[in-house]
Amino acid sequence: MTATILLSIGIVFLAELGDKSQLMALTFALRYRWWVVLGAIATATASVHVISVGVGYFLGVALPTRAIAFAAALTFLAVGIWTVREHFAPEDPDDEPKPPRSTRAPFFIVVSAVLLAELGDRTMFATAALATDNNWFGVWIGSTIGMVAADALAIGVGILVGKHLPERLIGIGAGLLFLYFGAATLLSAALPDLAFAASAAIAAAAPALAGALLLARRRGGVRRADEGATEPTDARHR
Repeated sequence: MTATILLSIGIVFLAELGDKSQLMALTFALRYRWWVVLGAIATATASVHVISVGVGYFLGVALPTRAIAFAAALTFLAVGIWTVREHFAPEDPDDEPKPPRSTRAPFFIVVSAVLLAELGDRTMFATAALATDNNWFGVWIGSTIGMVAADALAIGVGILVGKHLPERLIGIGAGLLFLYFGAATLLSAALPDLAFAASAAIAAAAPALAGALLLARRRGGVRRADEGATEPTDARHR
């Protein structure tokens, strides 16, 4: 079983490098405490891989890839809109500092998002395939460790990068990438015969359009705030 665990760790870790789940881990690490994010990712990963191992080893049936891809696409789009909208919001200098949040709500938010996203991820199918020919418990343990390790690396990179770049810039970039991956996943599920170049070009329109709309909205909010600030001065000169 040790060989199965090591094999699963290596395969899943390499598969996760540059994957969407690392982007999700990095984005959540910018918003919540890193240990909350890592614990939630470990919980969601263990849950998803129990399902994939059970399907691959005990049932030996194919997973409903198209339905799972649609669910994953909607998850990425929702996370992308939420992230970009939050960071594009105009800052209000009169806002009072908010008290620290509890760790309970962020934990369940991250668990829910990662759980839904991982249901359509390639590592789930890789785990199911590994479990068909190897010890299911070893595959489950190894795949969970491999994914958590890869996402921990992304969290560490996010913490280091966050010290040198504005959080808003990183958040906007991550949100736009979520929108791109969501649109690309949706297109691949709805139009599987569409060429990769065409799919990538169409998917790129989603973050571009969202960014333009939210930027226009932010500028409008700033303009209204400036007009409100100058209104008392104008009234005094009348």
